[in-house]
Amino acid sequence: MNRIRTSINPDTHFRVLNILDENPNITQRELAKKLGISLGGVNYCLKALIEIGHIKINNFHKSPNKSNYFYLLTSKGLGQKAALTSDFLKRKMSEYRALKNEIEYIQSKLKL
Repeated sequence: MNRIRTSINPDTHFRVLNILDENPNITQRELAKKLGISLGGVNYCLKALIEIGHIKINNFHKSPNKSNYFYLLTSKGLGQKAALTSDFLKRKMSEYRALKNEIEYIQSKLKL
């Protein structure tokens, strides 16, 4: 089996874990649409998350469509989701403050 050796973008990692936690039976196409990335990108990301132990995948045993999957966050994945949520909020608040300061600066220049 090929090992996935690249890291996942932290925002994408956070968003995937968050979406899967809320909707574990989402399709890869639906996930790709929500994330705004390609289907191949979602597949790659899911394989990486399975490999690092953040999610596990199960087939719906009674489903006539055997391509339906159920994505479950592992305990390691739930812990990582909590850490990623905290980091995500810190990053976004920092970005927000920087953007707010830039807007205020530009607005003050326009009032000259």
